[in-house]
Amino acid sequence: MHLDWTLVLASRIRKVKCDEKKPCCQKCIDTGRTCDGYESPFRVVTSRSIINGARASGIPGAASRPVRPALTEISPADIDLLNRYFSTKTMFDVKLGCDEEAREVLEASLTDPTVRHAVSSLRSLREHLETSGDVSASAAQQSPSYGYDYGVQQYCMALGGLASNLSSPGSNALKSALLCCQIFISIEQVRGNYGTMAQHIIQGLGIMHEYRARPTLDDANNLVPAHHAQLPLLDAFVIKLFAAPCKFAEPSATADKEGGKAVSMCAISRHEQTVGSRNLRTIVPDMRTELTRISTSTLDFLVKVSSVDSAGNALRLLPEKTALLESLKSWLMDLELVHADIKSPGTEPLAVSFLRLFHQILKIILVEALNSSSNLQAELRTENDRLQGIGSIIDERVQSQRKNSSALDLIDNRLKCPA
Repeated sequence: MHLDWTLVLASRIRKVKCDEKKPCCQKCIDTGRTCDGYESPFRVVTSRSIINGARASGIPGAASRPVRPALTEISPADIDLLNRYFSTKTMFDVKLGCDEEAREVLEASLTDPTVRHAVSSLRSLREHLETSGDVSASAAQQSPSYGYDYGVQQYCMALGGLASNLSSPGSNALKSALLCCQIFISIEQVRGNYGTMAQHIIQGLGIMHEYRARPTLDDANNLVPAHHAQLPLLDAFVIKLFAAPCKFAEPSATADKEGGKAVSMCAISRHEQTVGSRNLRTIVPDMRTELTRISTSTLDFLVKVSSVDSAGNALRLLPEKTALLESLKSWLMDLELVHADIKSPGTEPLAVSFLRLFHQILKIILVEALNSSSNLQAELRTENDRLQGIGSIIDERVQSQRKNSSALDLIDNRLKCPA
């Protein structure tokens, strides 16, 4: 039930009306659907047809920009670059520590076209972000870019290839799905679509659990061994993304870095940084430090879970799991006390909302660990809905920030150049 991205998002898809934007409908990309009346975005596109199409659309520099060939071998520089592209935090000199994940993705991309399309999408969108400072659909419409268009097109093709592969899942398809999920999470972070990013996280963690990327226990506390083929550990990847230092919420962040247009996983708007931010800067780092400590302990716990070889060893880990869940509960209570004056989630600093997102991800990961009981799915539905809700709130806040920023820029330009 966790396999088909298009089925999981079916309820949203049926209610979505195509916005008819090019090269792909923004609403349809966010739900993984193909628009009726559009030429299929999942078709095989040659390098020459991409260049010709870009020339015809009038995108500056598109015809002269070479399309990079697929990798035939992996260099340390390739690994370092993909590790950097996994998170927008690295734009501010943050070390991510996902070298092994990058190596695994690149190795798969040598033989798996779906993973290769996903990597190409992330690379193009990230390069566009670093060049233009924004990868939102509205910004792309105002300033057409070959890099943005190509990135979205490759994303379409990766989604289509993944859906095709998972129509008859085997070990290779499961590995491809989890690796693509890692990249999709990074793509949606680059694009600032945190609701969709949350969906990919939910999807990937669901696949991990259903197909036992790690050993688990059944209702009778019997050990259920891990999948015979070692599957990518998406949970550890996501924890690393969120646990990496967030320069926006830390006292050491400099003004020029804070003033950038990119929205980080822990981004705080310029207005929020200058109005009442003194107290926030003494509180958020402390709350983040404790949550990061819990996440580090969670990673250590997951390593132990992967090494479990008997029911007895698994049972001995359950108190540690319980303690971690209790730590998360206490952390959330402390956060609510600190921000008791905030009446609505839509008014709290974005940095705090991102901490809530991280907290909820950790909770879902721990709830799933060593647990395949019959009542787990009901509990996960509740927790997944909470995660999706937090992602949607962040989405709305980020979109509102972009609109306000655009409006202020327009007013500023009119004052400088009166009609």
